[in-house]
Parts: sequence; structure tokens; C-alpha cells
Amino acid sequence: MDLSNLKPAKGSTKTNKRLGRGQGSGRGGTSTRGHKGAKSRSGYSSKRGFEGGQMPLVRRVPKFGFTNPTRVEYKGINLDALQALIDKRGVKAIDPTVMRENGLIGKNDLVKVLGRGDLKAGVEVKAHAFSATAKAAIEAKGGTTEIVNR
Repeated sequence: MDLSNLKPAKGSTKTNKRLGRGQGSGRGGTSTRGHKGAKSRSGYSSKRGFEGGQMPLVRRVPKFGFTNPTRVEYKGINLDALQALIDKRGVKAIDPTVMRENGLIGKNDLVKVLGRGDLKAGVEVKAHAFSATAKAAIEAKGGTTEIVNR
């Protein structure tokens, strides 16, 4: 066995159709495109969503809803995730940079601490926002909460 003998497995590769190589090939003449029409022409490409002249789906379905241009999107981090971080790393203060270093949030994420789970000890938590239950749970264990700017 050497590199000069290597071949793909039997049946794993197919040869392409050779179109437009004369009548004897069986794929000459119209080259499997049928007769006339836009699809038979060279350079044809259909528009995205084109349905053959039928009213396209995107125009049949009504517009709906509203997108708020000033919405602030937060990444939710629950108390149980913070407790796991404390157990794993033994940190006493948690802020967005610590969360970023440990893979909880991305580079540009804004953090909102949410109230699922519970903390075992008081810890200093800095985030962009807190839910009322999370804030109460942190302060009940003797910890502090601080809202940081973006």
C-alpha cells in the first residue's frame, strides 16, 4: 500500500453529466433544459421567493407586530450559574469581566441577573440589571448588588 494506489471507495463518486456534446451523447440539442422559456436560456437565475408568477408567500401573508428600535437585549444569568462559578473558581466578587473570562457571556453582552436557584454565601455581584427576586436573594445572604454602566 502506498500513496500512488489510493482510490475513492467503489460507488462513492459519480461522473458529472456532460451536456451539449452532440446528438450522439444523448444530452445534446437542448442539453436537458427542454424547449424555450426563461429556464432554457443561458444566464438564467430566478429571483429569491419567485413562485412562477403566483403571488409569493412573503406578499400573501400580512405584516404583523412591531420591532422596538430602542429595545435593550440582556443575557440572563441565573443565581445557580453564579453559585456554580463560585464553587468552581472560588471568587468573592462577580462582575461582567469575570463572567466573560469564564464563558458565561460574550464580549458585548449586557448581563441581567435572574432569580432561579439560590446562593449559599454572600457575594458582591455587579451587573447591568437585576430582577427583583435575584436582588432580594443576593441581599438576603449578606451579599451586595451594584448596577454597572455599559
